[in-house]
Amino acid sequence: MSQPRPGRRAPLPRVEASRREAPRRVAVTSPRTAAARRPRYPGTREIDEQTRLGEVYMRSFLRTQVRLALFVCTVLACVVGGLPLLFLLIPELRSVHLLGVPLPWAVLAGLIYPAFVIGAWLYVRQAERNERHFAELVKRP
Repeated sequence: MSQPRPGRRAPLPRVEASRREAPRRVAVTSPRTAAARRPRYPGTREIDEQTRLGEVYMRSFLRTQVRLALFVCTVLACVVGGLPLLFLLIPELRSVHLLGVPLPWAVLAGLIYPAFVIGAWLYVRQAERNERHFAELVKRP
């Protein structure tokens, strides 16, 4: 037999045909075939029965929705509150007229409402997404 090349294993010796039999497989079973398993319920049942887990689910969902509402309100408050500050810091903007109306009045009376509508649309869209994620979470078995 020749020497194996570096990095390779030596060939295995030949085994007689009588020794090639595979060992018998043995099935192992538990004497406790009816072991008590905790049944898994969907989260909706936990919420309906007002269990501790259902309470955690609902608190998490409500916290997510409140966080979203506070974020949208904060952004809109910064925009609405920032406009007067902008006109105060840049007095040249106060003298600009848009269609015969001073720019501060035009912005506060007409252009701020589309920002409210867009903010409300984004809020509803995200709130519905949160509700879908929550529904998927509690329906999982």
